This record gives sequence, structure tokens and C-alpha cells, in this order.
Amino acid sequence: MAEFNSKDTAAFSGVWVFCEQRDGVMQSISYQLLSEGRKLADDLGTELCGVVLGSNVDPSYLKALGGYGADKVLYANSPLLKDYTTDAYTKVICDLVEEKKPEVFLIGATNIGRDLGPRCAARLHTGLTADATHLDVDTGKYIEFLKNSSTIDVENTKFEETTNLKMTRPAFGGHLMATIICPRFRPQMSTVRPGVMQTQEYDAAGAEKCVVEEVPVALTADDIKVQILEIVKSTKKMVDLIGADVIVSVGRGISADPEKGIALAEELAGALGGVVGASRAVVDAGWMSADHQVGQTGKTVHPRIYVALGISGAIQHTAGMQDSETIIAVNKNDSAPIFGVATYGIVGDLFKVVPQMIAEIKAVNASK
Repeated sequence: MAEFNSKDTAAFSGVWVFCEQRDGVMQSISYQLLSEGRKLADDLGTELCGVVLGSNVDPSYLKALGGYGADKVLYANSPLLKDYTTDAYTKVICDLVEEKKPEVFLIGATNIGRDLGPRCAARLHTGLTADATHLDVDTGKYIEFLKNSSTIDVENTKFEETTNLKMTRPAFGGHLMATIICPRFRPQMSTVRPGVMQTQEYDAAGAEKCVVEEVPVALTADDIKVQILEIVKSTKKMVDLIGADVIVSVGRGISADPEKGIALAEELAGALGGVVGASRAVVDAGWMSADHQVGQTGKTVHPRIYVALGISGAIQHTAGMQDSETIIAVNKNDSAPIFGVATYGIVGDLFKVVPQMIAEIKAVNASK
């Protein structure tokens, strides 16, 4: 095999997605990244490949990756890969990258991905954008993204026409967004925040066509510096924003009486069968815990109904909820930006409006 040179950008092609499995079960982030990777691969006119490391993973899980966009799956099968270790996974992945030279490599920003991505990037001598929330290779699509999600004067800004991967992520504590490119090295690598990329509908024909290739694994116990003695799983009650059908979120507008504002949101969410979310301002103030946060530095959500109570609608927040099916906004300021993305808007004091909403919803529920 020729010596690996990350600067020889012309030698690289293809889009890869690290498909994370735990206990032999594929994680949902894998399907999200494959769906996004499919778009990138189509724009580049290249192949999309899923990469799976594990031990005796059910073949049906591997074929199913094709249903979410993968043309091929590279499967590294070894007892030493059953449980994640940094040393083992890094070695196997870097061996594969050095041999096959993908142009783009995406990894979920999970606990495993946040550990694995930087180690692989350093060993391969390339860059890594961490916690990306948007990806583009087509410059035209990137410009359209900027028109809807930034305050940049796009019409009077010059953009370089390249197919470099444009990786957008929150910066400076989420107060602005940065787009990062890696023009001189390959592969272009990014960890991607779970929940921000929409999963495409499962395509049975795609799964059937998907080619699964079991690749040789050059790995011994001596390559692994740590030994896993036991895996202890603990559970902590946290709100599930990403899987919620209805979310009622509160913002700085509850500052007059945060306790009452949160109680109203919880009651409204209960009447609608949903959960409570929050803006960054609410979390920063300590009124709610970080697992409730919606936005670029929190969760990106796609519920059927999103109710925004006292939320101004800054870009950092709307980027995390603007794809909700129906958005209902309540705000005293009739010029609040949130009304620009809302399906329905109510101008008024949330402390007066929300009790009326709760009463109406309860009346409707009682009549059913």
C-alpha cells in the first residue's frame, strides 16, 4: 500500500459515516448521519459508505443501513471490538481510512464519537470540526442556508465555488455560528450533533441493494492499552425533547415570576401530552436544567407542535426548532422575531394567555 498522505487531496473520494452500535444494536444517530451523508454523496457524485465496528453484529442491522442511504457497508468484525475502546476503534478506523481514502468522514457527537473523532483526526493528520449542526458541499445550497439562518448580507458577499465540506457549528458559547472548511487535508472530518439531521424514510429497495463487505481486522490485545472489567449502566430521569411530539418551551419572558411561568408551561404541556423545553436564557439563569434546552447549544427538535412562551426568537433558538410542524408563539412584543417563524402568533402576556389556553384545551379534552 502506498504511503498515506493526507495532503494529497486528489487521491480521496467517497463519503463515510461511522455507524455506532452498542451491544449489537445500531444507534439512531447512524441513520441520521447516513441520511445527511446521502445528500452530500449525491452532490459530490460519489459513493456513501457506512462503517461498522463490532463483534457478530446481526447481518440484518448491517443491510438495514442501506435503507437509510448507504451504498456499501464496511464491517470490521472482531471480539476485540465488541465493546468500545479508544485504542482499538482508532486503529481499525485509521487503517481503513489509510487504505481506502474517503473524502468526507462523519461521526456522531455522542460520548463515543466525541472521544473517537479527535483521536482519529490527529492520527490521520487532518482537521476535525466538532459538534456540527449543518453540512454542505454545494456552495449554492450553503448560500441558501445562510439566507434563512444568518444575518449575513449574502447578496453582497463573495463565496468561493468549491466542493469543500462546509461544516457549521455554534461558537463563542452559541452566540454566533462559525463555518469551518478543511481545504488542504483529507478526509474532511466532523462530529455531528445528534438530532439535528433528519432521518429519511426507510427504503427497503435500498437495503436490498446495499453491499456489506467484511474487512480484515489487524488488531491484537497488545494494541489495546485498557481492559474493560465491567460496564455499569445508570439511569437519570431526563426530559426527552428529541422524541417528543409536543414541546412547550419557556424563555426570558417568564422572568417576572420564573416559578409560576414554568408551572404554567408544565400544566400546558400536560394538557397537550407534551414536555417542557427552555431557551438558553432560562437555563443560564438556573431556572431549568440543561437537558431542557432547545437551540444551537441545546437540542434540535422536530415536534408536531412547538409552543414558544416568552421566547424572543433569536437565531440561536429558532435554529433548533424552526422545522417543527406547527409553531405557536406567545410574546408581549409584537415585533419579536419568533413571529417570523411561527404558524400562529398571540401578542400578549403569557401569564394571562396561557391559563386561557389551558382552560380551552381542558374543555375540549373533557368533551371528547
